[in-house]
This record gives sequence, C-alpha cells and structure tokens, in this order.
Amino acid sequence: MASPQLLREVDSVDTQLDVHMEQHASDLSNTFNRSSPSGNDEGSQSQPKQSTLPNGLRKSSRKHQDYIKISVPEPKKRLPLEWWKTGIAFVYALFNLVLTTVMITVVHERVPAKETSPPLPDKFFDYVGRVEWAFSISEINGMILVGLWCCQWLFLRYKSIAARRFFFIMGTLYLYRCMTIYVTTLPVPGMHMKCAPKLHGDSQAKLQRILRMISGGGLSITGSHILCGDFLYSGHTVMLTLTYLFIKEYSPSRFWWYHLLCWLLSAVGVVCILVGHEHYTVDVVIAYYITTRLFWWYHTMANIQTLRSSPQNYLSRSWWNPVFRFFEKNVQTKVPCSFSWPINWPPSCFKSSCKNYSMVQSARRQ
Repeated sequence: MASPQLLREVDSVDTQLDVHMEQHASDLSNTFNRSSPSGNDEGSQSQPKQSTLPNGLRKSSRKHQDYIKISVPEPKKRLPLEWWKTGIAFVYALFNLVLTTVMITVVHERVPAKETSPPLPDKFFDYVGRVEWAFSISEINGMILVGLWCCQWLFLRYKSIAARRFFFIMGTLYLYRCMTIYVTTLPVPGMHMKCAPKLHGDSQAKLQRILRMISGGGLSITGSHILCGDFLYSGHTVMLTLTYLFIKEYSPSRFWWYHLLCWLLSAVGVVCILVGHEHYTVDVVIAYYITTRLFWWYHTMANIQTLRSSPQNYLSRSWWNPVFRFFEKNVQTKVPCSFSWPINWPPSCFKSSCKNYSMVQSARRQ
C-alpha cells in the first residue's frame, strides 16, 4: 500500500494541474473578448477584422501559407577555378623563363671556341647531313602548336586549372634546364653555328642581350638566338612536346584527326632540330624524356584522388609535391573536356538583377 504522504503529494500535483488549466482557459476567453467589437450583442456573430495587407501580398501569403523555407547550404564545387593560383603559376613560369635567359648569357661566356673544341661525335649527324632551313621549320611548327593550344585553351570551361598546370610544368622544365646547361657546357654541335662574341664582364651589354632574347622569344627566325651553350637539354623539344601533350589531354578523344595533326607537327619539329644540327641527339632525347615523364606524373596524381594520400605513392616524395598539393588541393575530380564561350553575355550580374526584378513583378501581378 502507498503511504499517506505519497497520496497527499499526488493530490497536490493534480490540484496544481487543474488550476493551471483553468488559468489558461481564462486567458484564451479574455483574448477572444478583446478581439470582438464592443457594440455587438451576445447572440450576434463577431465580424473578423479586415486585413491591412495589400491585395497581392495577402493572396501570395494565402497561396504559400503551407510552405516552409529551409536554408540548404550550397554544395562545394569540385572544380573551383581559383584564378589567383593560376596567377602564381604564371609568375613561377615567367621567373624561370627569365632565369633561363640569364643562365644562357652566363654560360655563353665559357663555351669553348669551335676551333679549339670541335663538335662532339653524334651518330645521327654521321648519317644525316645538315639541312639549313630545317631548324626554321621546327620553330614554325612550335609557334603553330602554341597558337593552337592558346585557341583551344580560350574555349575550355576550366581554363584556369589547365593553365595552372601548363605554367607549373613548363616552369619546372625550364628550371631543370637552367641547372643542366649550367653544370655541363657542351661545345657547339656544328661548325656552321655563329656565336656572338664574348663580353668578358660587360654587365650592361649582357643585360641588353638578355632583353633582346626575351623580346624575340629566343627564336632564330626572330634574330634573338645568337648565344651558344644552351644545348643540354633542348628547349625547342620541350615546347613541341609539351604543347602536344596538353592539346591531346584537354580535347575530346574523338578528335583523332586533330591529335594526329598536332602529333605530326610535333614529331616533324623535333626531327628538324636534329636535321638542322642545332642540338645533339642526347639533348633531344633527354628533353623528350623529362617532359613526358613530368607531364604524366603530374596528371596521374591529379586524376587519381587515392594516390594523393596513399603511403605507397612514391611520386609524393618528389620535391614539387608540396606545390602540387597547393595547386590541386580543391580539385576533387578529373577535369572534363568541356568547352564554353570565352565571354559570357550578358554578364552574370545583369542576369541575376533581371531574375530578381521578374520575381518582384510576378508577385505584384498575383
């Protein structure tokens, strides 16, 4: 049996609940009486108070009274553009290109004269004689490939990511080239080569040569390639190979005819470097090897997400892996070969303004 004290506590709780319910009912009746007009009889029905809202908003509120607004966060973009990172990659590539020009100017001063140090023996030169105009064909093919890649890049939807990768790989390749041409100076590959005279410490004249090479792009057809010593490895082969690889990577696979055309331009350009006797065969082979491997390593890590955090990924031990992680941190998937117009018209700001104005107009009509 329950104790008398427990029964008294239960009766007290019931009494408090009854009092609370009576007070709540009294408050509701008082509120209803205050809302009814003062001159009406008890039997008459009270008229509802007219709403002061505009007709359009009142209809809209009745129409959407069952809707509940729920704020849903926008999904995170898997391919953010991040143009500021592309700008950093561009500065990196530009710095290494200028550094290469400075290094060529420095190395030129210690290239041995061809009268005292004749060209090294090369098996390709033994079987193929020099063709004078071949090197010009190589440079023309290189300019065509660069032009095709620039036009293709303009129509890419994710052009910032592609440009960022291009600038970083190109800058790294020219950084490697600075090292190789500085540590090992080879004699000229042919007696036909005409090297500018040495300046022997004239800093102002060296600066003028650097500016001349930069303005002419370091090309022979522009008259800016007058220095010797930048043989190991071939910069022309780097650009011919790299532009073809990017053109093929960022274009649909069904464009086989386009890929074949670019491959022919690249292959003919590389062969013409050797036919013109402007580089040793080892210069071209090393340039091709380093360019293709760096391109394939970078894109393998970029396209396969599991490799980035895998402890078995030995590619992550490369010195440029921290830079790679910085550039590719927010790229969560493979970049598709999708295209868009370079300029969107009308701009997005005008589109959003027109959309908001049309929404207001439709609400007013309702």
